[in-house]
Amino acid sequence: MSKLKHPMEKNEILVIYGNDIAAMAGKLAESAGLANLIGDKKKTIGLKPNLVVARPASGGATTHPEIAAGIIDYLKNNCFNNIVILEGSWTGDSTSRAFTQCGYSQLVKETGVKLIDTQKDSCKKINCKGMDIEICDSALKIDFMINLPVLKGHCQTLMTCALKNGKGLIPDREKRRFHSLGLHKPIAHLNTVIRNDFIIVDGICGDPDFEEGGNPVYGGRLFASRDPVLCDTWAAGLLGYKTDEIPYIGLAEKLGIGVTGPVLVREINNCSDESLQRQSGGKIRQISSYIKEDSACSPCYAGLVYALSRLNSEKWEKFGEICIGQGFRGKKGRLGIGNCTAGFLTSCPGCPPTGMEVMDFLEKAGRTVLKT
Repeated sequence: MSKLKHPMEKNEILVIYGNDIAAMAGKLAESAGLANLIGDKKKTIGLKPNLVVARPASGGATTHPEIAAGIIDYLKNNCFNNIVILEGSWTGDSTSRAFTQCGYSQLVKETGVKLIDTQKDSCKKINCKGMDIEICDSALKIDFMINLPVLKGHCQTLMTCALKNGKGLIPDREKRRFHSLGLHKPIAHLNTVIRNDFIIVDGICGDPDFEEGGNPVYGGRLFASRDPVLCDTWAAGLLGYKTDEIPYIGLAEKLGIGVTGPVLVREINNCSDESLQRQSGGKIRQISSYIKEDSACSPCYAGLVYALSRLNSEKWEKFGEICIGQGFRGKKGRLGIGNCTAGFLTSCPGCPPTGMEVMDFLEKAGRTVLKT
């Protein structure tokens, strides 16, 4: 992947690694030329985080408020002042409680932006390319939408990212109807009307299995896109999924919302600049017991955890010890992940490899190398 040399195009994914989340978000906005993408200073700009439950972002379910803070700071520095944050938690939870628990109530006190609870909003029935969907009025009034989803798993759709995040812009009764319809088709049709002008995905520590969090995996990255279909296609690969395993992505492409590829990935900095942070979730601890880590970068380590989380635990035992990290450069071994283990008997290339690349590698290793 090459370094960023020009403003963002529709076919690009911009990636940044690190720990200073607000600064990372601001740098992504700057690198993408967000101010030029918005244009008119009078536009109403909407920030749409994922606050599905009233739990802090550290649990792997919700968007870090620092991302919104970094974007708001960038926007204000570029003379954009008509900014709102809008969201509706899932049915059964309280958005107002989520605003408080997730740090957004404090954020609006500090920045002066408006906070909109879409659970309390009025709505209109809109024809979304052949499917009538009720959409909150506040979402329909936005001139430029900045989508701030979390990269994480989902118990029904396998993953949730940019396209599914729009579900927070419909009333609770419509959310229930979406589930009765199987989610995929209505999610795709919803995105023919709601805006996705710019996307920053929170890939800091999403839970790879469940939308409500509990087993966060530290990935230490944010990435930006202008195309929600392209965004979700690349996000699926990070989690170890093929695009056709997430039906709403293909449906959205057919509806003309975006494209699945090709994609040009540009890194703003190097993933080796950011070091591993361990997680405490029970499942992650179990997976980590099969990993020998020495100075591993967080995105590389996360790719391995994503892959192992999708494989049967019986296969973990067959692999034995899987090595990963900069400490293995120039060393020999049996099974390794990432370019740092290039000297091993068998190694998955990449810096960092995606979850899909790691999973394909481990499946192949299980059939061939580990049998010899």
